[in-house]
Amino acid sequence: MKPLIITDCDEVLLRMVVHFRDWLGEEHDVELDLTRGFAEGMRRRGSDGALQIKEMWTLLDGFFDSEMDRQDPIPGSVEAMARLSDHADVVVLTNLPDRRKEDRTRQLRRIGIDLPVYCNQGAKGPALQKILEERGESRPAVFIDDLAVHIGSVAELAPHVSRLHFVGEPGVAPHTTCALEAGHAHARIDEWSEALPWLLQRIGASE
Repeated sequence: MKPLIITDCDEVLLRMVVHFRDWLGEEHDVELDLTRGFAEGMRRRGSDGALQIKEMWTLLDGFFDSEMDRQDPIPGSVEAMARLSDHADVVVLTNLPDRRKEDRTRQLRRIGIDLPVYCNQGAKGPALQKILEERGESRPAVFIDDLAVHIGSVAELAPHVSRLHFVGEPGVAPHTTCALEAGHAHARIDEWSEALPWLLQRIGASE
């Protein structure tokens, strides 16, 4: 049985946050400071106060309602998924509501990534466990995500799964809590040119 690779989408396969930032400024007069993250970084122009959490989520949902076509591939992601698919079963675990599953699947197919998509809300450890149960718990597995909280969730619930912390957006990567430094990831790599060889080695595949 092939190894299993479970990968996040936004900032791993597709650029999202920079397009969200641009759209907020163009359509909603909201600024997003990428150095502060979502919760603290979104402010109305001319205001010092962060947006309310409810308003933040409403705007994010609005972006996915109408702006998914803005998203473009993280450099190297399409080629990496094709290469990994030669040696492993690869699936996408994305934190979007189930109603967005078909949109996300079509979005990825348009750029040449044709993979099964699983949707999730909240920490990804429980969702990953369900995927393992469905697809085979005994085989080697690797999890890739851009958020340390999800790496930590998987480390807690499925410690046998290899974990790569990957943040493909250069404007975000330096300001992201590092799961490797926290002891939850096996590696922190932010470029596919370096991540692909690491992943191939991790699943026992030759380059």
